[in-house]
Amino acid sequence: MIACDLGSNTLRVVEFDCKSGHRVKEFEKIVKSAEGVTKSGLISTKTVDRIVEAIDEAREIFDFEHNRVRGVATAAFRLAQNGELVLKEIEERTGVKFDLISPKEESEFSLRAVEFRLKKLGIRSDSMLVMDLGGGSTELIYKDENGVISKSFDIGIVTAVEMGIDEIDMILTPIKEFLEHLSKRAFIFVGNSGTPTTIASFMEGIEYRKYDYKKVNGKIVSIAEMREVLKRLLEMDVEERKRWVGVGREDLIIAGVELVLKIVQMAGFDEIVVIDDGVREGLALKMCGDSNFSATI
Repeated sequence: MIACDLGSNTLRVVEFDCKSGHRVKEFEKIVKSAEGVTKSGLISTKTVDRIVEAIDEAREIFDFEHNRVRGVATAAFRLAQNGELVLKEIEERTGVKFDLISPKEESEFSLRAVEFRLKKLGIRSDSMLVMDLGGGSTELIYKDENGVISKSFDIGIVTAVEMGIDEIDMILTPIKEFLEHLSKRAFIFVGNSGTPTTIASFMEGIEYRKYDYKKVNGKIVSIAEMREVLKRLLEMDVEERKRWVGVGREDLIIAGVELVLKIVQMAGFDEIVVIDDGVREGLALKMCGDSNFSATI
């Protein structure tokens, strides 16, 4: 089966083998769904064209016609006044249907995927704080033996850049307040979105086009290492930065690293555990009818 996650910055697609629990094929493309939404309240025609083009590229890799396919769309489409209309247009032009999911569902998929991967890696997961930093929103999920607390914030990498990264402390105030009200400190802090995986990959000396999630999953990244990555990225020219972080992300990655640094420090952690698995893998697991992970938000 094939799961598609149409995020606020990236389209991520995976073909998943339900029997082995392995990824068969995967694809991702920067589409910047949230571009301009903060200012105009609308997803532009230009953005829709980028998304359709990315799906057409994915069609060359995946057999959409002979597999079970489900797509979900997240924050940018929730925030945009024309979000539902855009998703209908995308379906008409590509044949791929995307369901607009709630922040609660988004958090559920992320947690399901993280739990699955941590178990595979043999990493303790009974107490954790998960950060899914996207293009248009950030989901924070706290889990311990008493259950799960999750909250979605309308701040992501794309929206932060458009609002002004100089205002980062003010922008992150709601996240700071949420973290301050958690009654317990989690055992581990998990970062399972594009910026943490890019940081980990960069530290491994892996260029964007050679990205390998197997070399990133479970990697521990310290605050000091994040600062070093930020320094090195800032010193690069645009073309060199594209080589390391991907075309379309060269103007966003700096804001992404700064946001990760701030949130991790607000949470009182010195390091994070990086996990590549996110919404698309959580969706795939649900499609497979996986009964081993009963994460309920």
